[in-house]
Amino acid sequence: MPAIFVRSSSSSSSTFISTTDVFTNDDDIERIKRLQNGSDVSRVALEGEKGREVDLTPPAVEAIAESFGEWLIAKLRDDDDYKEKQGVDVVKVSLGKDPRVTGAKLSVAVFSGLARAGCLAFDMGLATTPACFMSTVFPHFSYHGSIMMTASHLPYTRNGLKFFTRRGGLTSLEVEEICDRAARKYANRQAKVSLTLINPPTKVNLMSAYANHLRDIIKERINHPTNYDTPLQGFQIIVNAGNGSGGFFTWDVLDKLGADTFGSLYLNPDGMFPNHIPNPEDKKAMALTRAAVLENSADLGIVFDTDVDRSGVVDNKGNPINGDKLIALMSSIVLKEHPETTIVTDARTSIGLSRFITNRGGKHCLYRVGYRNVIDKGVQLNEDDIETHLMMETSGHGALKENYFLDDGAYMVVKIIIEMVRMRLSGSSEGIGNLIEDLEDPVESVELRMDVISEPRYAKTKAVEVIDTFRRYVEEDKLEGWMLDSCGDCWVGEGCLVDLNENPTAIDAHMYRVKVLDNEQNEHGWVHLRQSVHNPNIAVNMQSSIPGGCRSMTEIFKDKFLFASGLDKVVDTSQIEQYVKEH
Repeated sequence: MPAIFVRSSSSSSSTFISTTDVFTNDDDIERIKRLQNGSDVSRVALEGEKGREVDLTPPAVEAIAESFGEWLIAKLRDDDDYKEKQGVDVVKVSLGKDPRVTGAKLSVAVFSGLARAGCLAFDMGLATTPACFMSTVFPHFSYHGSIMMTASHLPYTRNGLKFFTRRGGLTSLEVEEICDRAARKYANRQAKVSLTLINPPTKVNLMSAYANHLRDIIKERINHPTNYDTPLQGFQIIVNAGNGSGGFFTWDVLDKLGADTFGSLYLNPDGMFPNHIPNPEDKKAMALTRAAVLENSADLGIVFDTDVDRSGVVDNKGNPINGDKLIALMSSIVLKEHPETTIVTDARTSIGLSRFITNRGGKHCLYRVGYRNVIDKGVQLNEDDIETHLMMETSGHGALKENYFLDDGAYMVVKIIIEMVRMRLSGSSEGIGNLIEDLEDPVESVELRMDVISEPRYAKTKAVEVIDTFRRYVEEDKLEGWMLDSCGDCWVGEGCLVDLNENPTAIDAHMYRVKVLDNEQNEHGWVHLRQSVHNPNIAVNMQSSIPGGCRSMTEIFKDKFLFASGLDKVVDTSQIEQYVKEH
């Protein structure tokens, strides 16, 4: 019989809880493997979703946390890329969480799993994803690893885990390795978790240190000639935290720097998210923030997602700045500091954004969708001596080389606030929206979804077959004027799929981008097809620089690809057909 070894962070006592081995169950193994969501874990943790059962259970979370602890210990001991310069007596791991209602119950499972692995656990309580990583960096904490419990902008019924070491967030392949290990543990246990911690972990106030870190950056970089400690005096800034973890930015950062934050929205954490989805891409979130900015004549509005690894802003005229506009704004700021730097984005960005970056002397690298893919591409380019200071995805994930390549929504807003104050100090009366006035918007854009008609366990394989068939159709010129997009001189080939360097990045989801040409071989739009890592479906993104272009591309995609290939029997084409009908 195996035993759960619970180690106290505040005493040397230990507790053993007996469990019983059972034979491996293939269904149990697949159940745990399906919890993986790219570079993290995310599934249903609370009843309430129609047609979805709870699968992120305490036993599953305990097995995953234990496997992360074992994986981390092995890396610190054996892997030269991870190995510490000095021996590690006890591996320390922190846990933070967003305000979801399942957080308390699942936290016990995490601490139990870490104890089984022999790790010493620290409880950060309500936290943000970037702060979890910083707990491995700050001198007074310096944990070997960290876990953030969150499901980002997903409904209150969901929850999940994001993993960090001192090197940054884990890759999809590393999380797959951990989930494989956890699946075997889970399947071999009958009494799978103890819901009572005899020796609770040590509580730490990491968020106070993190907020102080952000305040220091703002003060030092603005270096205000008269108000060094309160450089935001005279600015009104609205924060919409969406009842997630972002409220701290108002009272622990902005207020203490002298800003007026009257009119801010939904700062108190509420794991049911009663007002709107905490998401800078959510139209309601942006509309409410816009209204608050205009009503209060504020200088800036800020929208955070639940765990604050993403953000969006609203300028002083009420213009929402997210997606391509946010990437353009950050590009404008970064290119002032680092002329000619490369900027990596996912391959759903517009032709206009590419022009915006290149017109300012930058280089635009279009890469695979997925924030971890985009960030890792930036890391790889820097390792290859290609200076790359900004990596951003249209979802609002943005990472900077100067900030540990960490996607941090609060840090990104800090950069924008610093630029806003510098503009005022230089005598400008314009808002930050003035920096992107020349960004060309696409005439049309649309995202459609095609559900894969299959049992869940086979859905990803079916999706890959559809996407590979699409690639062959384009390569064989069956879709006239459609051409696989190598994205120009950006070190990426075969439609943003395969790296040309000696060590290509492993594929976590299949996708291709195709540029669509007119009779004179001029590009007037693009189509991007990708396998979803969240759900059993395929996302179809399109943009066009001419009116009616998206409808035309959708009709060709439907008639000359889906129906011509017989794949209308493999995927649900209702959204595709509805779009053609309505437009």
